[in-house]
Amino acid sequence: MIHILNKQSLVLIFSALLGTASSFGQTAIRKFEVEGPNVLLDFKENDARGIVLSWVTKEGDVKTPVGGTMIFDSNDKKVKYYIAGTSAKWEDMSVNTGEVDTSIQQGLVDDQAPTIIGNQSSTASGALILEADNKAMVLPKMASPHLNLKSPAAGTIVYDTVSKYCVYLTEKNGLFGKQSSSLYIYLTRILKRRIILWFSFFI
Repeated sequence: MIHILNKQSLVLIFSALLGTASSFGQTAIRKFEVEGPNVLLDFKENDARGIVLSWVTKEGDVKTPVGGTMIFDSNDKKVKYYIAGTSAKWEDMSVNTGEVDTSIQQGLVDDQAPTIIGNQSSTASGALILEADNKAMVLPKMASPHLNLKSPAAGTIVYDTVSKYCVYLTEKNGLFGKQSSSLYIYLTRILKRRIILWFSFFI
């Protein structure tokens, strides 16, 4: 009888520990740990890769966007993020329009459930949803991405450790735009809860 109770106790303790560990929801990509307790998603530094935002046909095709949604609008050829609230709108982050070949997406249907990091569920829609009250994503960081990114695609977004800017591309191999780190602070204040990224793959 004591042996059975010990097994049950071990199972309960293991389940409790597993539940506690998974509730933090921190994810590191190409590294073993995130930078701190308030980081939800983190990437290896100076890896010469960035996040490629999903190419949507146009901003209006995103059904019920929530604040913090980021896309590459292939119609306008610009990187955009959605601001929620009383004056809800898509904010253009690009200085110039770019070029994009959408033929690689012809016939692609994405009907999969989203990946959610930081919570069990979300009311938002998107490919990757970061949902947390007190954690944020750290963009892939690298020095001088305009020199070091390998074959960047339109919609690639990284953080430049030299200029201290969030850098994004509006066309393959060119037309970099940049936003100061105040954009991150602005988004954090507005969102407070979630960042929705429509992105498909890492380059």
